[in-house]
Amino acid sequence: MSQGRTLWEQGHEPGRGVVALALALGLSAAVLDVWLGGDLGWLFDLAFVAASIAAALLVRVSDFFTVGVLPPLVMVTVFVLLAATTPGAIAHPQDGAVQAVVSGLSHHSLALLVGYALCLGCLAIRHRVLVQGRPLITPRSAPGRPRPDAAPPGSPPTSR
Repeated sequence: MSQGRTLWEQGHEPGRGVVALALALGLSAAVLDVWLGGDLGWLFDLAFVAASIAAALLVRVSDFFTVGVLPPLVMVTVFVLLAATTPGAIAHPQDGAVQAVVSGLSHHSLALLVGYALCLGCLAIRHRVLVQGRPLITPRSAPGRPRPDAAPPGSPPTSR
């Protein structure tokens, strides 16, 4: 019986493409959130977490490191661009650029923590599944049913 590839084995996008996608999603969410509410809020946070998870699931195995360091860099990049253009979206309008970036990072630290943790968790699961070549959860046998890894009935013994 042939099983299809699992979610953890699907990623095949190059790291550069995933970085570009994550930046585009982060910047788009920031622009939309600022346009709707005047400052960065929960919409950006949710989009950031979703982009972090998507990046971890889309990237190919050889670019795991690139995505493993991506979430903080995406958030800092978005905040630097916002601090240079509209610092009032992430801090007080009279704050300087550096202070606005630090304020933005502190106000959105929960989203950064959750997005980064889920990204690294997805990468760790993908690595484990790909290295071991078997799913994390194996089917268990019920009473009266043969184990999935047991030899079929009537098979000769493997040892003498």
